[in-house]
Order: sequence, then C-alpha cells, then structure tokens
Amino acid sequence: MKIKILIVEDTEDDLFIVTRYLKKAGYTDIVSAGTLAGGIKRALDEKPDIVICDTLLPDGNGFDVCREIKTKLGDSSPKIIVTTGSIDAVDAVKARRAGADDYCGKTSDCAPLLEALGKLAQSIKEKAG
Repeated sequence: MKIKILIVEDTEDDLFIVTRYLKKAGYTDIVSAGTLAGGIKRALDEKPDIVICDTLLPDGNGFDVCREIKTKLGDSSPKIIVTTGSIDAVDAVKARRAGADDYCGKTSDCAPLLEALGKLAQSIKEKAG
C-alpha cells in the first residue's frame, strides 16, 4: 500500500528538507501546501493518509489545520503529525487536544518525524489489511 502524505509548511527550505528525507525513506506520493487554507483545501481534495503540519503558518497555525481537517473529514480523517521548530510542552498538549496523532520537533535529519511517520504508516497498513 502506498502512503499519500500532505505537507503543510510555509518555509521553502523546510519543505525541501522534509520532502527529501521522506523520499529517501521511500515515501513518494507527496503533495504540499504553504498556508492553513491551502492545507485544508488540499486535505479535502487529495484525501492524504497522513498530514505533516507546521505549527506556524502565515494565515494561522497547525492546530487550526488539525482541528479543521478532523472536523470536516470526521472518521475518514488522515493521521496528523504537528511539527515545530521550537519544542514547548504546552504545544504538545495543544496538538493532542486539536486531534493530532503525534507531535515532534524539526531536526536537521528529520529523525523524530520519520519515526512518527513510520509508526503511523504501519498502523494505516495494518488497518488496511
């Protein structure tokens, strides 16, 4: 089963780095958006399996993206990982309350993100049978 991933990230350098590491890890079905509104629209149109969303966006934040996607797609919502460049314990709680499946910091090697992504991808594959 091929996993479709939506990356909601407004910083081009971060988007490039994350995309490169995802492709290196074998994830090739990747779409992106750079704003809250764009991320929600792409999630509704593309129906990704997993959304990776930055906390800070030019028109809102990753928590709002998470809430909107979960509200609009309900039981068919994708798994969501909220990422940030500045770890704050309060944000992890906010991410969970918004419906995120995981929360991790941005690192130069994307290791925490790849670990979270691997766990979610495995659970999706197991559920699909």
